[in-house]
Order: sequence, then C-alpha cells, then structure tokens
Amino acid sequence: MTDITNTRDVISGSTATPYLSAAKKIGLLSMISICIGLVVAQGAMISGLQGIGIGGSAFIAAMVAGLIIAHFNAMSFSELSLMFPEEGTLATYTQKAIGHFPAIISVYAGYILVGILGMTVELFLVDAILEAVFPGLMPPKFLALLILLLLCITNLYGANIFAKVQNLIVVVMVGAILFIGIVAIFDLAPIPEITGPQVSFGMEGVTNGSFISLIALSMWLFVGAEFICPMINEVKNPTKNIPASMHIAVTFIFVMYVIFIVGATHFLSAETLATSDVPYIDYAIAVFGPTGMMVAAVMALAATFSSANTILAALPRMLYGMAEQNQSFPILKKVNRFGAPWVAILLMAFLIMIPFLALSIDYVIVLLIAATLSYLLAYIIAHIDVIVLRRRAPNRARPYKTPFYPIPQILGIIAMIYVIINSSPTPEMASQIFTFFGGILVVIGTIAAIWVKLYMKKGLFEADEIEAN
Repeated sequence: MTDITNTRDVISGSTATPYLSAAKKIGLLSMISICIGLVVAQGAMISGLQGIGIGGSAFIAAMVAGLIIAHFNAMSFSELSLMFPEEGTLATYTQKAIGHFPAIISVYAGYILVGILGMTVELFLVDAILEAVFPGLMPPKFLALLILLLLCITNLYGANIFAKVQNLIVVVMVGAILFIGIVAIFDLAPIPEITGPQVSFGMEGVTNGSFISLIALSMWLFVGAEFICPMINEVKNPTKNIPASMHIAVTFIFVMYVIFIVGATHFLSAETLATSDVPYIDYAIAVFGPTGMMVAAVMALAATFSSANTILAALPRMLYGMAEQNQSFPILKKVNRFGAPWVAILLMAFLIMIPFLALSIDYVIVLLIAATLSYLLAYIIAHIDVIVLRRRAPNRARPYKTPFYPIPQILGIIAMIYVIINSSPTPEMASQIFTFFGGILVVIGTIAAIWVKLYMKKGLFEADEIEAN
C-alpha cells in the first residue's frame, strides 16, 4: 500500500506516524485499498466464520450494526483529522480536547494493545496452518516467531520490501475471499454432505436482541480504516477523499464478508464454523478439495506478512511520536542510522511475543474480542473529542463536519458502551474477556496517570491550547 522506508524524512509535527514517501499524492482508489488492506486479516476471517456459525442470521444483524458504528467512527475521524491536518493521530486530537491522560490511554489501549493482540492472533493462525501444511517440520510456534523476527529485522533496516507490494497483497487477499465466497454461495463446486446442525437463518436471534452480544465479534471486520488519517498530507483532495475512502472501504468490506461467510454455510456445519480454530481452512478444503489447503496457506501467509509489517512499521512510529511529546519513555525516540525507531520496533516485537508464547490458539476468540474492546474504547474517545472540540474551539476551521451532529457521536458512544458490556458470545467467555481486557486497561491507566502527574507534571485532563488557524 505505502512505501514508508523513508518515513522519518516526512514525519510531520509531533505524531511521527507513517506518511507516504512517494512524490505523487495518492488518489481515492489507492486510499480505499489502504483502508481495506489494514482491515483484512486472518482475525477478521476467523471472526466472520465463527460468528456466522454461532449466530447465523443474528450475526448478519450484528454485522449491520457494526457497519453503522463503523460509519459513525469514520465521521468522527474525518472531522478530527481535517481539523488538524498538519498532525493526525488520536493522541493529538485527544490531548487538545480532554488532556494527555486520555490521549495516552487512547493510543496504548486503542492501538498498541490492539496491535499486540491482533498480531498474536495472526501468529497463532499462521502457525496452525503451516503445521497443517508441513506437519512436524519445525517445533510449535517456531515458524511464526521466525516470521516476526524477519519482519522485525527488515523494519530495523528500513527496507520495508512488503510495503512496495501491499496493493498487490490486498488484491490477492480480496480476490481470494470473494472467489471462495462466490464459488460457495452460488454452489459452483460440488457440495459435500454436511453432518451436524446447519447454520440457522431464522429471525429469532434478531427479534429477541441476542445479536447484540455478537456485535463486538463483528466489529473486528471493520476496525482500522481510520489509519488513512495520519496520511492526510499525502493524499489528493483530503477534504473529500478522507471521508469517502473510509465510508466506501467499510461498506465494501461488509459486502465482501457477507458473501464469504454466507457461502461457508453451504459447505460447513454450524458446529464446525463455530468451534474450528481455523475455520477458513475447513472452508477452503470443503470448496476446493485438497488444493484448498494451499489456497488457505497463501491467504494466511499474505495476511500475516501484511499485518505484521504494518504493525511493526506504524505502531513504533506512534510510540516515537508520543516520546517526542514526553508522553512515553524518552528512549523510544532513539533511531538507528537507517532512520528507524529501533527501540520502539524491538519493544513491539517483544510485547507481541509475550502473549504468543504464554497462551495457546484456544484463546483466539478471547484475544479478538479483547482487542475489539480496546478499539471500541479508542473510538469512544474519538467521539468525545469531537463533542468537546465543538465547544472548546467552535471557530476552528472544520473542512468536514459530521452530518446530523451530535447524533452519530452520541449513538456511537451509547452503542459501543452497550457492546462492551454485552461483548461475550457465551457466558463462559465473559470472565476471561473482561479479566484480560480489564487487567491490561488497569495497568495502562495506572502507568499513564503516574506518568502524566509525575513526569509531565500536568493535570490528568489538562488539555493543550488550541492554536487558531
């Protein structure tokens, strides 16, 4: 999608997040590709397939709700990013709206934690599929760690070879997902006899409201499109294209995944979809036979390399930018001779390794939902930023204004709080999810509070002055 090998040369303001280093600014189609490429991952495929197995039509309803929430999120990020086009991360907007404490929480919980958990899931999944394709070739988790190490090294050298072919990876991933879905949904391959209960498409799960418990799982199919916002100075006609790219991307993703997961119900039972650790492998094999394993392996590797590469390139630069503003450890400002924030890159790789080595693939759904809750928290903060800044800086230029303000922000906050409370697909998972998410959030919040009070010597909710424009 983007070439960020020379990121440090074009870092703007205090955010230090990746910008395109290409001489020409990118147009709407490439921006949509960036949004889609950041969202499409193995975790999303797993979420979709397990969700349809658990809920059937209720999960489709949850996806519709998730899509509406995603559009609300796109509205808030569009308004914020175009208000501060010279900067552009959630920490920047938040410190100007409600202070450095929530700004730190928003990035560490909403992006760093999500990156760690999301990458842990990707490594679990690629490890499982490589073991299935090459059984016993290497010790468990070895190949996945090797991939992480390889990408860590390439990012340290600033030679991000995968970024140069990111658009191609997106085309391959989207093409494969749509191809499998279309073949399955139109019964273009021989349909095997399905043993066990089939997916229910009755309306009971919709009418009784039980679909709400599946919205958190469905949200993993949409989160991340706002990563286009830090690239605001590198895109054509940002006032029009920033909002358009996010809205088009999440809508396209919705249609694509509906085709993908409904097609799966023609070939797999509800039990297989809901309980399989890697249901898209079962799906590919059911549709294409033995060749399906190789198709699934290519998809898994492409998704993992793309996701890991993005995380190891983008998030360390967020940490670098926060360190520049004294919001994080000064050592994270260190760069090597290639201009890469090497301490931050190594830290991210280390933090990803901890849950990957400590947990097992059985925790995939728990990790996905916990990561989604972290994302939802960041989105809640973004909606609050919009509302506060409308009051604090009413005369600040807003090239994009949220339609029907403040309805999308209020509905978005209410919906996401409700989803967080009702996020567990089953009662058994609830304690695991909230213990995991709550424990990490308490740790991040405690460290952030101490940091702001003692190191930055600021009030927790003391907002920065907003310059006139």
